[in-house]
Formats: sequence, structure tokens, C-alpha cells
Amino acid sequence: MTEKTFKISGMHCAACSSSLERFMQRQEGVQSVSVNLTTEKMDIVYDDNLDVPKICELVSRLSFGAEEYISADALAAENRRKEQQEKQAELDAMKKRVIMCICFAVPLLYVSMGHMIGLPLPEFMMPHHAPLTFALVQLLLTLPIVIGGRNFYINGFGSLVKGHPNMDTLVAVGTFSALAYGVYALIKIALGDMSYAENLFFESAAVVITLVMLGKYLEARSKRHTSDAIRALTELAPETALVTRHGETGEVPVSELREGDVITVRPGERFPCDGTVTSGASSADLSMLTGESLPVTLDVGSTVTGGSINGEGLIVFTATKVGGDTALAQIIRMVEDAQGKKAPIAKLADKVAGVFVPVVMAIAVVAAIIWALCGKDIEFVLNVFVSVLVVACPCSLGLATPTAIMVGTGRGAEMGILYKSGEALQAMAFADTVVLDKTGTVTEGKPKLMSIYSVSLPENELLGICAAAETGSEHPVAKAITQAAFERETDLPEAENITAVPGRGIKATVSGKTVLIGNALLMQENGVEVNAAKEQIELENAGCMLMFAAIDGSFAGLFGAVDTIKKDSPDAIASLHNIGINTIMLTGDNEKAARSIADKANIDKVLAGVLPEGKAGEIEKLREGGSKVCMVGDGINDAPALASADIGVAIGSGTDVAIESADVVLMGSELSGLVTALRLSKAVIRNIKQNLFWAFFYNSVGIPFAAGVLYAFGGPLLSPMFAGAAMALSSISVVSNALRLKRFK
Repeated sequence: MTEKTFKISGMHCAACSSSLERFMQRQEGVQSVSVNLTTEKMDIVYDDNLDVPKICELVSRLSFGAEEYISADALAAENRRKEQQEKQAELDAMKKRVIMCICFAVPLLYVSMGHMIGLPLPEFMMPHHAPLTFALVQLLLTLPIVIGGRNFYINGFGSLVKGHPNMDTLVAVGTFSALAYGVYALIKIALGDMSYAENLFFESAAVVITLVMLGKYLEARSKRHTSDAIRALTELAPETALVTRHGETGEVPVSELREGDVITVRPGERFPCDGTVTSGASSADLSMLTGESLPVTLDVGSTVTGGSINGEGLIVFTATKVGGDTALAQIIRMVEDAQGKKAPIAKLADKVAGVFVPVVMAIAVVAAIIWALCGKDIEFVLNVFVSVLVVACPCSLGLATPTAIMVGTGRGAEMGILYKSGEALQAMAFADTVVLDKTGTVTEGKPKLMSIYSVSLPENELLGICAAAETGSEHPVAKAITQAAFERETDLPEAENITAVPGRGIKATVSGKTVLIGNALLMQENGVEVNAAKEQIELENAGCMLMFAAIDGSFAGLFGAVDTIKKDSPDAIASLHNIGINTIMLTGDNEKAARSIADKANIDKVLAGVLPEGKAGEIEKLREGGSKVCMVGDGINDAPALASADIGVAIGSGTDVAIESADVVLMGSELSGLVTALRLSKAVIRNIKQNLFWAFFYNSVGIPFAAGVLYAFGGPLLSPMFAGAAMALSSISVVSNALRLKRFK
């Protein structure tokens, strides 16, 4: 068996992806297939009866394009840039078409409807004085829009012919019916029947095409960022490494690294691969893996991770994992795999598209045939046929979902909530479990001094001495010490001869005394006996990072720093509980530290000591258990979990990778934005369902009138003019209902 991923082009909605999936599943040699609309990928497992060219040929039978997909970590940088440029060019072209359509749709609406509300119109264009000119001007304004939206007709009618109608089919059938009747009416006017000047439907076809094109452009613009998370991750690793081979040292491309290579990393540089330290001492920022802002001490024997940043010391290490085996490459693959999974929520309009269009067309054809057999003339028959299609024109159905989503996402942006797509907004509405990263999400992400244990000096005096020595240090706990001294307005004595000891701490002279501040290794190497076992254990159990202090060779005290909970976290968690959401905190911290934070925030459950690959696995377990999971995080380490969840939410103050991996971005750093995002999503979905109800209500009531059911029993026959009015009323109702979301608070 062979398993491959293909990049699919030409899909426009869920009906496209589902029809392709069903078609491929029926082919001989295909064992399993999954088509994802959002990522535009097809995962397929097949036997020797098939190969790549044959699969591409099969896909082309449904008018889709296919090419074998190459993983992002295997693509050259130049190829990635070229792909991004092509996507941007395509997006720019869509934007130009949308602007062009708007430029023609606005005057078309003015000409066709302005006179009805008293707006001035030149006499040579007035429908009562010059009906033919009135109709011709509308046709000329409509044609550029139809040309700009020609893909609706190409794809829509093509899909209909091949038996898998989609949203393009709905738009194509509805607008073409209105357009065709408009042309028919124009011909009748030209032949002398001026009554048809009031029965034109050019503006209906043009406006629907314009609005749907605008929605598709906004969707495409959001989908363009799908691969940005992968790009951001691949850019974490440096392009070259300083390698020593056979006694010679030189720059080597990272792609040419081998296990066993001896690599030197200077302060501030990124580690090119995974390995074990053989020489030097430093600290490393491992937040990409742990999510914590606190650095990790590196010494001989320590493990380094590709993509992490070296601190203040020179490190020499031996490569143990290179290329696709590194932890960073595994994270990239996890994000790709998670993004490739199908979205759990299908668009409501797409679900009914396959039934609605053929049923309406069948009704129109059957009604026309019946009246023809009853002896009615061609004009009567055509009136019935067009009336059915016009009254059932899926304008409101096509507007129901995108209009509500456009208004909802716009309102969200005003409130600092960015939904990357309509799919993200829909999926969020069904979430019943929120999984929260700890650092930077529930907590501030900045360590704060919690405890000072002083052996002989007053606390403030010890704090002042140490803060003086730590001034200018970038170490997170050093910043916590200096910040605490500032808040307490502690006097800082003069510090001299400040020397950083890589991977250990600081050595300085303060008021003539030799001061050491750093980790336990610094104390040990300088012969300082630490006699604070009880206090050390207590602080460690509280999840603190420790900083030891010695003055003139004697142990002077111990500092403990912890991250603090955000002020609004408890209220936000309470609000989540009020709307029926279960809360879970997922973190790499130890159990005691995590539980302490969770208790303060009243979070339901804690999953502690979980690394990135484990985080994605925990998310999958929850989903397999039936939960609709919303993952909230802010670090690179959260990227796989964000992509694995039904909906990923990134705190705006987090890393670029977390933001790009997420489906929703909270521009603020407070959890209260999450509550608002969930409530807004539910309001939009409720609005969409209302819109769809009214869309089908008008069709259900209008179709029997248009088909002549009441006329057969002595009632009135719905003319195309009233059919158009009903269609317009349904669209107005849908848009008006969607606009109510602007008042969401």
C-alpha cells in the first residue's frame, strides 16, 4: 500500500470536496481517501493498480486539478516564496474583479430602483418614457459583472452536469434564470410590449454575483494564511551551522548536517538541530517546547533542541537528531497532519445544495410541461417556468450564511476578535470544552518574585543588594528581583565589577562585598554551603524557580519567583461555566504548580507535565471522547494542539506561530475575549439558521404560486414581477436579520 497527499485545486465548497471524496472512494485500488476543503489536500491510500499520474487523471475527470503534495519542511525556501507569490497574485486578481463588479453594481441599482424611491433619473432613461433604453442600460451594466463572475457559471453548470451541484450551481442557476428572463423582457420591449419594463431582473443577478464574489474573496484571503504556521516554524531553524569535521571548522548548510557532527553555537544564535552539550555553559530559551518563559541551564551533558535560542555562553554540542528527526521537524509534521484533518462542521447551505437545485429545476420543468399539455401558449408556459426559477432563486439562500458571517466577523474585529474564516466561526459555536495553556494564557507569562528567605540581613536590604547586582540582566528571575525592589522602593547600593557567569548567574561587588546570585551550581562551584533545605522544598513544591544569593562566600538568602494569574482569568472561567463550557488546563508544568494556578482560577481539570507532542495527543483523546474542543494558547509549543483541536484560539500577545496556527486570534491578552468570541459565534450560527429558515419559507410559499397550483383552482398566477419582489423580500429579510449582529455586545 502507498499513502500520499495531493494538493487539489478548483474546489469551491463542501459539496466539491465530498463529491471528490465519494468519486475517488469508488475507484479500483483506492483503500481510503479523505479530502479537506480548507487545506485543499487529499490524503489517499492506494495499491499497485494506481500511481500518481493515474490519480491526477482521475481527479481531473471532475474538473479539479491535482498534484503530489510536498511537505513544507522539504520545500526549498525559493519554492515556498514562489508559491506564496502565486497565491498573492491570484488573490489580487480576485480583489480587482470584486472592485470592478461593485463599480458596475452600484449604478445598476441606482438605475433599476432609484426612480422607485424618488431619486432623479434622466428622462431618456425613464422606464415610462424610454423603456428600451432603460432595459439596455441595465443589460450593459450587468454584462461586465456576469463576465467578472463567469467562474460561477463555468463551475456551477459544470458541477451540475457532472452530478455534484454546489454553491456555484445555486448562484449560476438563480442568476442565469433572472438574467435570461431579463433578456427575454428586453426583447419583448423591443417588440413593442412596454409592460415588460417593470419585469427586469438584471439587478438581482448582478448584485447576487457581486456579493457572493465578495464573500469568496474574503474567504480566500483568510485561507491564504493556512500555510503560514508551517512557514513560521521552518524559519525557526538557522540556514547554516558552524561545524567541526576532521579538525576543520566551517559553515555548513543545515540540510547537510549529520548525526555525530560537532557544532558550535555562539551566544544569541539558534541551535540548528537536536544534540548533547560537550563543552561550555549557558542557558537556553526553550519556550518553543515548554511554553515557559524561564530559561533552562545548559551544561556538559545537557540536551539542546533545534530552533531554541542560546543564551549568554558559547556552546559546543554533538548532533544526535538532524533533518526530519528533530523535535522541531516533528512539530512541523504534527501541525501539517492536524491541519490536514477534515473540519467537523459542514456549511449548512452546502448540505442542501445537492437536493435543492435539482428539485427546484424539476418543479419548474414539470410545471411548464403540464401547462403546455393543458394548451397554454408559450408566453404563459415561459412565465410559469421563469417564475418558479426566479421565486426559488437561491439569492437569500446564498446570502444566508456569508452575510451573517461577514457581519459577525466584522463585529468581532471591532471587539478585538479575529476569525480567520467562516468555518472557524461556525466550529467555535459548537465547542463544549475549552482547553487552556497556562503560561501567557491563564497567567501573565512574566515571573514575579513571590518569596524572599534571608539568613541574616533584613529582606529589603538583601533585596537591594541583589537587585543592584542584577540591574541590566535579561534573566527572567533577575527582572523579577529588580522589579520587586522597584515596587518596594528599596534603595540600591552601588554595584561594580558585574560579571555574568554563563549558565550560573551573576558575580559582582556591592558596597565592597563580593556578591553571588544564581543557581545551585554557582553556589557549589564557589564553595557556598546552602542551608535552606526546608525553604527550598517549599518553594519548589509551589512551582517556583529559585535564585540563591551569597555574600562574601556565605549563603545569604533564597528568592522564589512564580508566574502570576491574570486578573480576569477567574471571572472569565466563571463566565465559561455559565454558558456550559467545561474547562481544562494543559501545561508542561509540574502537577503542584499547575494545580495551584487552576484552583485560583476555578478550572475544572488539570493535565500537567505534558510536552507538545503529548498536548496534541490529549486534544485527540478529548475529541475521540465526543468533546468539541476549543484550544487556547499563546506559545510555539501550543501550535500542534491548536491545529489538532476543533477550533484553535491564540492570545494576541503570543508568538507568531501560535497566532498563525490558530483559527481565531484574540487581539487582547485577556481571557474575557474568549468568552465574547464563543458567545458571538453562537449568535452568528443562530442567525444563520434563522436566515436559512426565512430563505426556505419564501421559497416554500412562493413556488406553489409560481407553478400555478392556485391558478388551477381559480386563484391568481404569480407573475415574474411578483416572483422577483418575493425573491428581493427574502434577500432583504436575510440581510436585515444579519445586520442585527452589529448590535452584539
